[in-house]
Amino acid sequence: MNMVLSGFSLLLHIALLSRLCFGGDPTVFTDLRVSYTTVSPLGVPQQVIAINRNFPGPLINVTTNNHVIVNVYNELDEGLLMTWSGVEMRRNSWQDGVLGTNCPIPPKWNWTYRFQVKDQIGSFFYFPSLSFQRASGGFGPFVINNRELIPIPFAQPDGDIFIMIGDWYTQNHTALRATLDSGKDLGIPDGVLINGKGPYQYNTTLVPSGINYETITVDPGKTYRIRVHNVGISTSLNFRVQNHNLLLVETEGHYTTQTNFTNFDIHAGQSYSFLLSTDQNASTDYYIVASARFVNESLWQKVTGVAILHYSNSKGSATGPLPPPPDDFYDKTFSMNQARSVRQNTSASGARPNPQGSFRYGSINITDTYVLKVTSLVPINGTNRATINGISFLKPDVPFRLADQHQLRGIYKLDFPSKPMNRTPIIDRSIINATYKGFIEIILQNNDTTIQNFHLDGYSFFVVGMDYGDWSENSRGSYNKWDAISRCATQVFPGGWTAILISLDNVGSWNLRAENLDRWYLGQETYLRIVNPEENGETEMGAPDNVLFCGPLKSLQKWNPGSSAASPLGHSLNHFTLLLGLFTLLFLILAG
Repeated sequence: MNMVLSGFSLLLHIALLSRLCFGGDPTVFTDLRVSYTTVSPLGVPQQVIAINRNFPGPLINVTTNNHVIVNVYNELDEGLLMTWSGVEMRRNSWQDGVLGTNCPIPPKWNWTYRFQVKDQIGSFFYFPSLSFQRASGGFGPFVINNRELIPIPFAQPDGDIFIMIGDWYTQNHTALRATLDSGKDLGIPDGVLINGKGPYQYNTTLVPSGINYETITVDPGKTYRIRVHNVGISTSLNFRVQNHNLLLVETEGHYTTQTNFTNFDIHAGQSYSFLLSTDQNASTDYYIVASARFVNESLWQKVTGVAILHYSNSKGSATGPLPPPPDDFYDKTFSMNQARSVRQNTSASGARPNPQGSFRYGSINITDTYVLKVTSLVPINGTNRATINGISFLKPDVPFRLADQHQLRGIYKLDFPSKPMNRTPIIDRSIINATYKGFIEIILQNNDTTIQNFHLDGYSFFVVGMDYGDWSENSRGSYNKWDAISRCATQVFPGGWTAILISLDNVGSWNLRAENLDRWYLGQETYLRIVNPEENGETEMGAPDNVLFCGPLKSLQKWNPGSSAASPLGHSLNHFTLLLGLFTLLFLILAG
């Protein structure tokens, strides 16, 4: 009994000490060692980016309002930043992990991210944001759970299953970006991976033998929450599980109206949660499929990922043809109508006790409208570039808020056009000068022939409308002003538009980018600069103690974060560990 009480008392004091050191909410610590390794997901040995020697990387599992401390070790041969897709970094764009917010972590250095997952729940993922690195891996799931006092709007699942799907090339990211730098297209991907593995041999002609495939084992009569992330380069994928319904319940931090689907289109950069009931006969295993969409299927047959759903009492292997994809050759609105059907569950509570529908976005006056037009690649200065409103973004050499803090001039321009300009395309570093506490409308107009996906850091936005054709002011009559889904990534269909509404309450510099990695790499991005003119430290945090310097501020880098002990945070963690050790020793002496 004494040992039990002593252990409980020790844990209690450790918890109290942790809260004293880091505030009232619990703190989660994670190390991510980013390195190269060699695997053969499609039967060809290739270099990929692993996290803690795993491909894909490990789950980061936290709860609403947790403080998160992630020590990232860069064991690559080039600069690195990790970004946390969908995590809003409230008041703290310093931790966002893109070039406009952070200097790269140099090779063989490590750097510690510190942030709070304030007022968020949901399914997200992390990945390396620089130099096309995500095309080689480095990604992993990031889950923010509800606090216990706020119930989820469905029965507690019997388990969580994480599925990362994406198109894949057998060339690594350095070879792929060299292709883009030369002005060429990447061509058809070599396949689709599911959790870093190639396809089950469902067809001996299309799939060679010896491929290591993913098997997900479940028990009969259970309900599982399946969190699916498209972490690929650009290909939209249709996700389905043979003979099973997918009950959609959440996307990117917001609960949805619960709708059953037999298959679902998931576009690059998007995340969804489904409930899957294991209610089928266990005579055989079942296929899990992620196949390319909106392509010539006869040429893209190999771009299909296949995993196995294995019942624990299964009596045989999966056989026969794959479950078919949507047959929408004559119905080009199928996928768009499916996307429109994703609505917010207005009565469910998310991170806070109040219902998700309590924010009446449809009755708020719009303060600014931006029409952002994208087209096919255009030649600029002898190379193909991607643009928004005729501007191909020039990568920053110093983070924007750091430049502001040190009163640097000429680093960026606040002249991003609010509508397409009839002028020659240019390469420039122009960002949107957005107004704090404004409520803006952004129209994403896609005049290209392929689906374009967009992501905004620091925010969730309401997807209030999408259609084919050119947007006009009359299009507002079709907006969903009551239960539009709020999320951080959306698709824009070719020859169409998507309208989003955003409440600008998060101060900082926030990246608005193409989630098609090739387009992002070639300049299809900008930033929203949101500054509180009456800033007193309450709406934006200052630069962290361990801030990295680069570009024109490189000479200010006074310490080498080659180990955590070298950084200010490293010293604080050492002090924390020392205090824990001393407290434990004192407790044991007194207990003796």
